[in-house]
Amino acid sequence: MADSLPPAAMVAVVGAGAMGAGIAQVAAQAGHRVMLLDSRPGAAADAVRRLAATFDALAAKGRMGEDDAHAAAGRVVAVDAPADCVGASLVVEAIVEDLAVKRELFAAFEAVVADDAILASNTSSLSITALAAGMKRPDRIAGMHFFNPAPLMPLVEVVRGLATEPLVADTLFATAAAWGKTPVHAASTPGFIVNRCARPFYGEALRLLAERAADPATIDAVMREAGGFRMGPFELMDLIGHDVNYAVTRSVWEATFHDPRYAPSGIQRELVAAGRLGRKSGRGFYDHSPGAAPAVAATAPPESAATRVAIHGEPGPLKPLLARMAAAGTVVQKRPMHSLFPDGAIDAGAAWIVLTDGRTASARAAATGAANLVLLDLALDYSTAKRIAVSAADNCPAQAVATATGVLQHAGLAVSRFDDVAGLAVMRTVAMLVNEAADAAMQGIATPSDIDLAMQKGVNYPRGPLAWGDAVGAARIGATMANLAAHYGEDRYRVSPRLARAAQTGGRLAG
Repeated sequence: MADSLPPAAMVAVVGAGAMGAGIAQVAAQAGHRVMLLDSRPGAAADAVRRLAATFDALAAKGRMGEDDAHAAAGRVVAVDAPADCVGASLVVEAIVEDLAVKRELFAAFEAVVADDAILASNTSSLSITALAAGMKRPDRIAGMHFFNPAPLMPLVEVVRGLATEPLVADTLFATAAAWGKTPVHAASTPGFIVNRCARPFYGEALRLLAERAADPATIDAVMREAGGFRMGPFELMDLIGHDVNYAVTRSVWEATFHDPRYAPSGIQRELVAAGRLGRKSGRGFYDHSPGAAPAVAATAPPESAATRVAIHGEPGPLKPLLARMAAAGTVVQKRPMHSLFPDGAIDAGAAWIVLTDGRTASARAAATGAANLVLLDLALDYSTAKRIAVSAADNCPAQAVATATGVLQHAGLAVSRFDDVAGLAVMRTVAMLVNEAADAAMQGIATPSDIDLAMQKGVNYPRGPLAWGDAVGAARIGATMANLAAHYGEDRYRVSPRLARAAQTGGRLAG
């Protein structure tokens, strides 16, 4: 196990924007002397002044001692050129995402720093292998990808290229940990861990919108209040900026030879073309102008509740929901498995309530002959979820939809009715996240535990995707993916071999 860089080691940070200044702050707080460099005249000096104010503010809030804040501010120095960083043990660049520009920068630093100095890139999308190619010492070049804002976000992806010396990656890993971060190892691949594995969160929401399953506010509400995500996909894209989010998606798509899993959305392309970039432009999927009324999720009106329901077969993931129904006063009876629904179903009298498996309600109703079938979306935790999505076939009796809605409302759930789309919102998105993470693990991009950790620490997912897959069941997730693939006829929904293997053997995805 490698040691971290000692606090006495000098760190050079190139790029004095928000990310570069944030990295400089983290390094200075860890005790390093930091040389801050930017090609824009005066930018580094301005950043140093802003950092001094930041340290003062931290001291005023009691998050740092006054002496520590003053000392940290004094350790950050603005410099003009790589030659001023001759003693640096670590160089971290956070400049424009341009391979040629980054290579030129690293070549300039190679000429002045010691042979054992590490050159690290904060790139979020470029190949570390390609960046190191042509350098005198490609073995000392690696990725050190922080997440914005760097002082607050815990995750650091330590990315190794084909030529990266293991000791270099291990030293960066140990250094990030010493700086109070949560590091993970990743191979140099399009999107690394987070920007690759998170694509379905945005992509499937955009697909749902394109199919007019529901409006953005309703999809966001379901993903938050049933899926447990801190933000829904549309509000998160508005926060990130559609220019940035679209560019990352397009970058991963192009770098994977146009793999349909990562295909960009025409809807998002139109937003970018119109300049509707989200919060920073005042409008994206939502209106962010001053005084704009907040968008409201579509919620079904109150319906009468059945006094009793019966669960046929094993409840599986729906067990907490049945307990919640019982706690609300609904009589829950247990019945043998029904031949039409081998995976379990709730009989509410006028309606069959069944967990979605990636097929549409129309397809399942046609296959079973049960026109009164209502599909239920997945929830992170049915015992605490605030909202749930449901769907039904066009020919489903209105009474069946009303009955299912009333039963769920009586258990304390707001109900959002979606159009009849395959997989609904949470199940479809989670299945794709699990599938993508399974492929990343299979391909050696990162270990299963690091993938789950990265998704929780980098994008605040409520559960790591592989652990989530184990909780729902690999067989259920695999079946959902297979049904999505059959419905759409697209390679986008192909089942990961690792997921298929776990489904067939009962093995664990999270390792």
